[in-house]
Amino acid sequence: MNKILNTSTFWRYLVYFWNIVFYIIVIADILYSNKYQKALEIAGVIFMAMLSIYAGTKEFERWFSVYKARHPGEVFVVSWTILIVLLIILPYILDNNYKLPDIIVYCYISVLTIFALTRRSRSLYQKKIYNHRENNTPLH
Repeated sequence: MNKILNTSTFWRYLVYFWNIVFYIIVIADILYSNKYQKALEIAGVIFMAMLSIYAGTKEFERWFSVYKARHPGEVFVVSWTILIVLLIILPYILDNNYKLPDIIVYCYISVLTIFALTRRSRSLYQKKIYNHRENNTPLH
């Protein structure tokens, strides 16, 4: 069981789960004009924690040559960007008093930040691999 909890795959599925839960609460919150603020805050904090743990685990695995899978973070960035744009536009279309909760903006900023950091880490790792191959030296 401990081995399962320490893999990025486990954390990735938790991120997917909490992302879906968060989106469902966002939809309910906009349909009912901010009645699910507390649930949004709780789900948002949990989502950000799961995403941070997943990204950290994945990067450690990458740097220690354990992580080989490709799960592009661009999908999260695009889906969150679409969500934010919709949440800015929909209140005008639906003509309701919905106000964009801060936690959604915080989550979006977290997604962008974690994406930028993991992209940079991947770039540095690929450069390290390239340099080792060019110099014909062991990786570790």
